[in-house]
Amino acid sequence: MKRTLKQPVSRARQAGMSLLEIIIVIVLIGAVLTLVGSRVLGGADRGKANLAKTQIQTLAGKVENFQLDTGRLPTKLDELATQPGGSSGWLGPYAKPAEFNDPWGHPIEYRAPGEGRPFDLISLGKDGQPGGDSYNADIRYE
Repeated sequence: MKRTLKQPVSRARQAGMSLLEIIIVIVLIGAVLTLVGSRVLGGADRGKANLAKTQIQTLAGKVENFQLDTGRLPTKLDELATQPGGSSGWLGPYAKPAEFNDPWGHPIEYRAPGEGRPFDLISLGKDGQPGGDSYNADIRYE
């Protein structure tokens, strides 16, 4: 019986990946990272917009509590944190000064009287400018 030792494939061909295979893997990894990165970054802006809506609603409740206690609306948001002079019935502080900024760090606008309501609270969105769309749109108390 005669035995022959044949190597089915040369060892040089099995030694590693070709340059083409490496390029394909790098391109696929890049595509996956791009997709994941856009989802994560877009999610942060969406989360901040939802947080701003909630923050506006909460701050509106604090303004209404101030009004119930003092019988008047505050002239500025700072009156929610520190007692204004000559104000009876103030049971605050109703809010912390850090609550007067939206999630993007821009001050929340307070107007009394508001447009068609006793007061307005407005976050100017991500860009901090009036108007805009998507995450740059104004967020108003309704």
